Amino acid sequence: MSRLKTIRSDWFADELLIITQISGDIENADVIRWEQTLHAALDQVPDSGAFKIFINLYGFKAVDLEAHKQFRNIIPLNLASYGWKVGYVAMFPEEAEKMIIFKKRNVQCIAAAHCHQDVTKIEKYESLYSSDNEHFFTDAEAADAWIRSSNRSWS
Repeated sequence: MSRLKTIRSDWFADELLIITQISGDIENADVIRWEQTLHAALDQVPDSGAFKIFINLYGFKAVDLEAHKQFRNIIPLNLASYGWKVGYVAMFPEEAEKMIIFKKRNVQCIAAAHCHQDVTKIEKYESLYSSDNEHFFTDAEAADAWIRSSNRSWS
């Protein structure tokens, strides 16, 4: 995997879209920094607003188990605080039952596109956990195009 790292999250108000990306050989400190960028982007969504999110993990590789552990719950737990239950949490029924879904500042996530390079995993997620407003991709351009074109009125 590439040694170049991308760690960022951006809010595009005109599209009601957050794009968050973490890629490269990632250490625990990188995961912490990425989560901070995600929080900063989420904080820009207006109170009682809505957003779509593109989670671009293409090229992500945790350099050790600690970094992977730090990383794996960030998206499900953060999105749960914006009214969203990520589809793949269904793989872990006991944890899914305990997950509290609420709307911080009355903000609602309305759609999610996930991208990762692991074809086997992503094909499984897409076949088992996708929905009209959540899809899983191995192609970042396709994920970006889908989430940007998804101007349907999801709720």
